Amino acid sequence: MGSFGTNISSTTSFTLTGFPEMEGLQPWLAALLLLLYAISILGNILILFIIKEEQSLHQPMYYFLSLLSVNDLGVSFSTLPTVLAALCFHAPETAFDACLTQMFFIHFFSWTESGILLAMSFDRYVAIRNPLSYSSVLTDIRVAHMSISITIRSFCMVFPLPFLLKRLPFCKANVLTHSYCLHPDLIRLPCGDTTINSMYGLFIVISAFGVDSVLILLSYVLILRSVLAIASQKERLKTLNTCVSHICAVLIFYLPMVSVSMVHRFGKYAPEYVHKFMSLIYLFVPPMLNPIIYSIKTKEIRKRLYKMFLKPKL
Repeated sequence: MGSFGTNISSTTSFTLTGFPEMEGLQPWLAALLLLLYAISILGNILILFIIKEEQSLHQPMYYFLSLLSVNDLGVSFSTLPTVLAALCFHAPETAFDACLTQMFFIHFFSWTESGILLAMSFDRYVAIRNPLSYSSVLTDIRVAHMSISITIRSFCMVFPLPFLLKRLPFCKANVLTHSYCLHPDLIRLPCGDTTINSMYGLFIVISAFGVDSVLILLSYVLILRSVLAIASQKERLKTLNTCVSHICAVLIFYLPMVSVSMVHRFGKYAPEYVHKFMSLIYLFVPPMLNPIIYSIKTKEIRKRLYKMFLKPKL
């Protein structure tokens, strides 16, 4: 075996697995995943189109929603090639560098989504706490700076991961648990010491997801305090209703993520398909549900959808 710092690159590819324990159901599973992809891609493209075309939606809240939709499209397109190859075309092999590239983009978009949800919580806090100064606080330039900062933060956090993996020797059977490449899955395979990889992975999880979730929770504590200061109960409910879409987006992102983390750490004896399904929920459900939630809860988007699909043509 070569030295620790040298990658034994008989490893030129990884084998991605679908659900071999459910072989008879794989066609149905593939059809379900394709349906989820279609809903996610079409739904998010539709949200972007409506926000672009509807002048009344050219405001900070919907700029952040546009960014969320672009990010969700990124999540979908990051996993689509290998999921299609493994489940639909029975071609589970993926090149080493292609796998690392896919891993980079999957985690990049995950961390970016966390940052976008934090920015959206700040948007809701400003809108409720200081409605009169909302447009002066969240100017177009400030929204652009926040968006760029979120993107740069995610890039800087994820950028070292492929290089930390490439320095390690791979000499085990290079079979991955999922039909896409994830960092927790990849660091099980090297023969060398993966302590640095594990510690860095834990650090960025805590510094991104951990800090973001705490700040989102804090923003809602402050929002709730502002809402309780409103005298009219009807106005309180109306104000809280403006946060429902964002609260749902936060829950459908963080709950599956926490569940995946708990299963990986404490569910070692759970069947393999449990781990796979939890990861599928984490990567597939938020991009699919976000456009549905915002379409249902946002009056302007609902009206535009009605005009596009339901209004009778004369």
